[in-house]
Amino acid sequence: MQGARWHHRPMTDASLSLDTRPPAAQAPANTDAPTWRWLLEGLRAAFFLRPRMAGCAPRPLQVLLLSVLFELLMLGLWWLSVVGPAAFSGLAWLVSWWMVAPLLWVAWWALSRVSGDGAGPRLQGLASWYMLTVGAAVPTQTAFMAFGALSVHGWLLPQATGFAATALWAVQWGLLLWHLAVMAVLMARFARRAVPTLAYTAVLTGGFAVSMLYLNLQVWTPRAEGAANAPVLSLSQESFEQQQAVWQDAVQGLAAERPGTVDVYGLVFAPYAAEDVFRRESHMVAEVLRQRFDAQGLVLHLLNHAETSGELPWATPLNLERGLQALAARMDREQDVLVVYMTSHGGGDFQLAASHWPLDVQPVTPQWLREALDQAGIRHRVIAISACYSGGWVPPLATPTTLVMTAADATHTSYGCGHKSPLTFFGRALFDEELRKTHDFAQAFARAVPVIRQREEEAGKDDGFSNPQISMGEDIAPVLQALRARLEAKQ
Repeated sequence: MQGARWHHRPMTDASLSLDTRPPAAQAPANTDAPTWRWLLEGLRAAFFLRPRMAGCAPRPLQVLLLSVLFELLMLGLWWLSVVGPAAFSGLAWLVSWWMVAPLLWVAWWALSRVSGDGAGPRLQGLASWYMLTVGAAVPTQTAFMAFGALSVHGWLLPQATGFAATALWAVQWGLLLWHLAVMAVLMARFARRAVPTLAYTAVLTGGFAVSMLYLNLQVWTPRAEGAANAPVLSLSQESFEQQQAVWQDAVQGLAAERPGTVDVYGLVFAPYAAEDVFRRESHMVAEVLRQRFDAQGLVLHLLNHAETSGELPWATPLNLERGLQALAARMDREQDVLVVYMTSHGGGDFQLAASHWPLDVQPVTPQWLREALDQAGIRHRVIAISACYSGGWVPPLATPTTLVMTAADATHTSYGCGHKSPLTFFGRALFDEELRKTHDFAQAFARAVPVIRQREEEAGKDDGFSNPQISMGEDIAPVLQALRARLEAKQ
């Protein structure tokens, strides 16, 4: 839902209502209405009631005051759509104003075509239209953005399927259509002509489509404690050329599979540069795979961190996709096992947070990962996700030939991802402790869960047990048992 928020300036997203009642039924002309009255009548317009402001015109300070109040409301709602501490992006906020110019122009054009007919006081003027527009946008924008915040935080049926999922989808689009309908009705009442009303509605709808489908602006982004002191990547031609060389070395360094041996290949993915805990954890997991699972030369480590840009490839979705293809080209895709470990922050929308400022890195979703794995043609998969709400990754990734393990269920946060943590609770218990004692993933997970619960209780986790999840496909179980036997025999 976060990517579906309305990144436009609501002050231009609405139109004015024109009171078309006979003169005797209209409110008396009043050219000096208080600001609260403008807001009240705008709220009425949001429910398709005629605003009673015929003959009124706002003062410049009233326009400024209502604009500031509305923008503060929108920024607050945007902030609520971020899980945990958030960082403000001034650039994204400024870009979100892109719809102002075209909508103001088409509104000015529509209103300029209204001719006086001597029927008494009417709603008129661009300033009056704007004031009522702001008030009318409050209920529709608030409802839509609150719906998104509830979804991001996992409070709105995060695992909804079937009829429940369809109902949630219908609510989301119903709120959008409500807003568009309010704006169209207001313009129709004000302009009193079909062509200007249709033109305004078309520009407004097109602006929504561009904002929601292409811009996906993030005015507030997740920021962990201590992120302000994290080193920042320096983008330059040298850094890009260096990354190309690093990528080539990493891919060319992957060893080919050994005929007759079920090898373990690994892909470790840590896309959140602002937290050192993910850097430490990804290094630890990569080393455990190499040492414990006979995977020397078989692990591809993707990491976002300013200090490792000259050593490891960046953890971006494109590199992840290319990495899976590179691993698939070297391994026996029908016999070998691929272990994928992903560690970052997660939200109730089940997106794995990514950050490597000033590089633009998009988040990864479970559906995207499933598609990338399927395209690579890798049959046997062990996937571990260390992130809040990561249980939402289980259904999209589960197959008969896949083992999925997550740090939490779909409605709870995990723990240990702060800047003071050496490792996440999940990564520490599962990989750094239990998988150093056994080669059995399921056994290690079963032993790690009570340890995680105890540590969360001791740390005072206040939103309930993270409740790590596991899903074992029936066809991968014998493959992992055979792998365990081979590795134990080699010791």
